Amino acid sequence: MYAKCGCTEDARELFDNMSERDVVSWTTMIAGYAQNGLGKEALALYEQMKQEGMQPNDVTLGLLLKACASLAALEEGKQLHSEIIKRGFQSDVVVGSTLVDMYAKCGCTEDARELFDNMSERNVVSWTAMIAGYAQNGLGKDALALYEQMKQKGVQPDNVTFVLLLKACASLAALEQGKQLHSEIIKRGFQSDVVVGNTLVDMYAKCGSTEDARELFDNMSERDVVSWNAMIAGYAKNGLAQEALALFEQMQREGTEPDEVTYVSVLSACAHSGLVDKGRYIFNSMCKNHGVTPIREHYACMVDLLGRAGCLADAEFFINKMPIQPSSVVWMTLLGAARNHGHVEIGRRAFDRVVKLEPENAAPYVLLSNMYAVAGRKDELAKIRNEMKEAGVKKMPGCSWIEVDNQLHAFVVGDATHPQSKEIQAELDRLVGLMKKAGYKPNLSFVLDDVEDEEKENVLCEHSEKLAIAFGLINTPYGTPIRIKKNFPICGDCHNATKIISKIVGRDISVMDANRYHHFKDGLCSCGDYW
Repeated sequence: MYAKCGCTEDARELFDNMSERDVVSWTTMIAGYAQNGLGKEALALYEQMKQEGMQPNDVTLGLLLKACASLAALEEGKQLHSEIIKRGFQSDVVVGSTLVDMYAKCGCTEDARELFDNMSERNVVSWTAMIAGYAQNGLGKDALALYEQMKQKGVQPDNVTFVLLLKACASLAALEQGKQLHSEIIKRGFQSDVVVGNTLVDMYAKCGSTEDARELFDNMSERDVVSWNAMIAGYAKNGLAQEALALFEQMQREGTEPDEVTYVSVLSACAHSGLVDKGRYIFNSMCKNHGVTPIREHYACMVDLLGRAGCLADAEFFINKMPIQPSSVVWMTLLGAARNHGHVEIGRRAFDRVVKLEPENAAPYVLLSNMYAVAGRKDELAKIRNEMKEAGVKKMPGCSWIEVDNQLHAFVVGDATHPQSKEIQAELDRLVGLMKKAGYKPNLSFVLDDVEDEEKENVLCEHSEKLAIAFGLINTPYGTPIRIKKNFPICGDCHNATKIISKIVGRDISVMDANRYHHFKDGLCSCGDYW
């Protein structure tokens, strides 16, 4: 009782003073720790339990696995797995499902899948645990594929399954599959569930369909702060700052108090639309009038707000005056702004801070290299390339996804493995010819390889989003909107090229990159080139 009421210290005092303890006593205290986010204490108590000669049962081991999952404590989880095998609990469907969950939450999706495939019995919890593992590790395509197998096996999904699948669709901007899931949710009567409703709003917004998201939001029978946050964040990600701010005001009028997450989305909306004074006012009001203590994400938004507006000195001063230690995200935000505005000195200082905090991150090397290339500083460019090699840092390839006929197709830069690669290349050649006639000039500064200009132009042409766009054009009817998801921010050349392509082919093209949505139509982008 004390543990479930959050009073773990009182629970432990009672536990320690018990004249007699059995396995249920130990398991109850371990559960209290595990369920209150105190995984380390749960594992420490298990060690004490073993020292006193008490044997765990299947419930004890299941709770300890959850503690390992919350801590991403893989080695301890593997030791528990051995203990489970030794005691013959692995065939238990609950224990097996929890093992799958533990390995997945530790990032070992292949181990989790092997366990899942070898389970003698599986229920909806088992399937949902594996789907969660894929969704939470950025493998949305695998999550959706597993759901198809789940249906073929006749296992009925529950509301948690649908929430995870909707998140997978959102991560891939897979709108059509998201709509199919929405239909299934209505059929099974889960739409009135506030968590499912919130996730639907989030999915539609992250797939660029803010009108559908707003219609769902307005028709929700019950809304909590997460509902408001999902819709405000959706507007912010899609560059609709005024709509985000209006909904923020409505939220307060209707009596829902904004939380930390709300302010992150509102400040982000201001940053992406150049509303510097409004953003400053909201940040100060958050602290003084609403009692919300700023966290690193709020500070990063403020640096983004100032940096995008070209107030780089103010942004750097703001960081140096932060009452908490600036994170690598904060310094990366300043570095990105310095790259966009060509301020090499501030960029170099931000680079040094990021590399100190994240020595294996390739992104700061790429940004600084791009700055040196644009500034024509060849010596510094060669030096930073050499530093990157010596540090053993490798750049992750850019990847883009597009959904056609309910199938997801992935492309990486320079990809020639797709079955339609010849047709895609032919379409790109056609588009480049038309683009150049329309005034397109490749921005070679976005290619950091030390090669001739002609080769740089070829590399630009093979960026993953351009490959995905070409694939979409040759595989969808004229007039059909094209939606693409990209794992990195879109580069300046691809942004300019996509604007021109949208006008040439008469298509709406949406690209959801790592920062926001870009909606291209008739040669213009929804971001107004403020990104």
